[in-house]
Amino acid sequence: MNEALDYRAARQDMIAGNIANADTPFYRPKDIRFEETLAQKSAQIFHDKSQTLPMVKTNGMHMDTSSIPSDLKPTMFFRDGHMTRNDGNSVDLDVETTEMSKNSMMYNALIAAKKKGTGIYKSVIDASAKTS
Repeated sequence: MNEALDYRAARQDMIAGNIANADTPFYRPKDIRFEETLAQKSAQIFHDKSQTLPMVKTNGMHMDTSSIPSDLKPTMFFRDGHMTRNDGNSVDLDVETTEMSKNSMMYNALIAAKKKGTGIYKSVIDASAKTS
């Protein structure tokens, strides 16, 4: 979830840069594609949809698998296909604001999910304090 939040923040910055350069001659809008990267990561964790659980650390001497760096990287590309103006700029503000709105909603959904997960742990801690 943390990687998804990082990618969403990077995409938000990239879209904001596109909007800021809407009047820059010969500017081509950039975007970042990470859905494929997250799908690859999910397939790696669940071994291609076999729905097996990831390795669990049952002993303090076991290696921590969460610290293993991932070699999966998002893909940056130029979002072309829109009409280029006379100055060579192809930024379409309608597309950029739509993409920014979609990205913001996904970011907020991830934050809400993360808060909910934290709330579950908090309620367990509160409940265990009452039983002591």
